[in-house]
Amino acid sequence: MNHKVLAEDLDRLVARAAFSLREDVKRLIVKAYRVETNKKAKRALGWILDNAKIAQKEKLAICQDTGLPIIFIEAGRDIKLNTCLVDAIKKGVENGYRNNHLRPSLTDPLKRGSSCKGAISYLEFSKAKGLRITLFPKGFGSENKSQLKMFNPTASIDQIEDFVVRVVKEAGPESCPPFVVGVGIGGTSDKSLALAKKALIGRIDKPNSDKVLNSLEKRLVKRINFLKIGPMGFGGGATCLAVKVQKALTHIAGLPVGVNISCHALRSATIKVNIT
Repeated sequence: MNHKVLAEDLDRLVARAAFSLREDVKRLIVKAYRVETNKKAKRALGWILDNAKIAQKEKLAICQDTGLPIIFIEAGRDIKLNTCLVDAIKKGVENGYRNNHLRPSLTDPLKRGSSCKGAISYLEFSKAKGLRITLFPKGFGSENKSQLKMFNPTASIDQIEDFVVRVVKEAGPESCPPFVVGVGIGGTSDKSLALAKKALIGRIDKPNSDKVLNSLEKRLVKRINFLKIGPMGFGGGATCLAVKVQKALTHIAGLPVGVNISCHALRSATIKVNIT
């Protein structure tokens, strides 16, 4: 693999993720703007769209919080994966932040102080060919509102719904709504939270292919928007743009549910790297 080409691709990936609001997110904000009847809420949605337009045109960060860089790596069956390649991807993202003048936000959790460089990465293997890299710069205004609940296996879907709605209600206007809410059901405690985060990097304007999850997502959107927190906390109908749910097998003795919230500035970008 040509690491110089990889570095150039990653530099462009960082710029795209930081400066451009995802098209699927933008479509849902425009849709919310068109139907919003609350004047303050409608104005807030207009500000969000204007901000996205200016950021893309002027190559400026969509949000002052440039996010903690999270990298999802999917390695195809033809990829010879080793630590050198993973380190090269992390280094490429780190350089991309520097080259695009984006604030590094990592720090030692106990010493705090000056920002460190680096990224968090998740690695999966795929039956497809090639290397697929997704960068998800996660702002912490919304990340701080993440919650995990270890339900009893007898818990009903209604109880899961109540938990998700309560998490959003507690997040309130502090996390810059309208939100996109990721939910992970099953796995282990850590897996459910990873699923919730991964749910946010997929298309949010497409129905879930799983009928049960699709129905759950629709009910949650309706209940969350009924909270009337609204864009930036101004009230109105758009507290969340979408809820996306992923599930995994779990132990017969438990039922983990993780919730990860994104603010309206949901940023991520993906590249497929050619093999040479």
